[in-house]
Amino acid sequence: MSTGLTEQKRALRAELRERRHLLSESQRESAASGIGEQLDALIAQHGARSISCFLSTTTEPGTLDFVTRAVRRGIRVLLPITRADGLLDWAVADDTDEISVGLYGLPEPTGEVLGPIAVNDVDLMIIPAAAVSSDGVRLGWGRGYFDKTIGSMQKCPPVYTVTYDSEVMESLPRELHDQPVDGFVTPTRTITLPHARH
Repeated sequence: MSTGLTEQKRALRAELRERRHLLSESQRESAASGIGEQLDALIAQHGARSISCFLSTTTEPGTLDFVTRAVRRGIRVLLPITRADGLLDWAVADDTDEISVGLYGLPEPTGEVLGPIAVNDVDLMIIPAAAVSSDGVRLGWGRGYFDKTIGSMQKCPPVYTVTYDSEVMESLPRELHDQPVDGFVTPTRTITLPHARH
């Protein structure tokens, strides 16, 4: 692992985290509404019946209403549960507001826990990011959960990140373990990248 790249990423994450904390409540609500519309359209475009998504924290572009709507429309939504060994378990979302607090204080589902391979059956993965570049490099928050998951899947479905518009960068530092994504969703647009694997 290159120490220079690691330091670059750490500094960038700190800056992005600070920017997110400065957003007003109305900016967050507006972003959540836009993200929901974009994700609804993305699911329709892919004809997805089963997806993975994540429960957003208070500073992330909101996904909670989107997840509830998707479940009520009959879409199977798997939500991640962090494990101490660096892997993700999954639970099927329901349309209640029940959320528990997982490792690192992240919001997590309360349903029956399925193992890491449960995600192999989804048609579309929607994952969090601190930033994404216009060529598909994703900057996560440094724990590697999603890079490990994507890297270990035999048949990975299309993977899209969710970020604010200001977090789409021209380029980002990339290390060997960083898995590229097929596209990104912001409150105002959805971009599928030309190099997409699917």
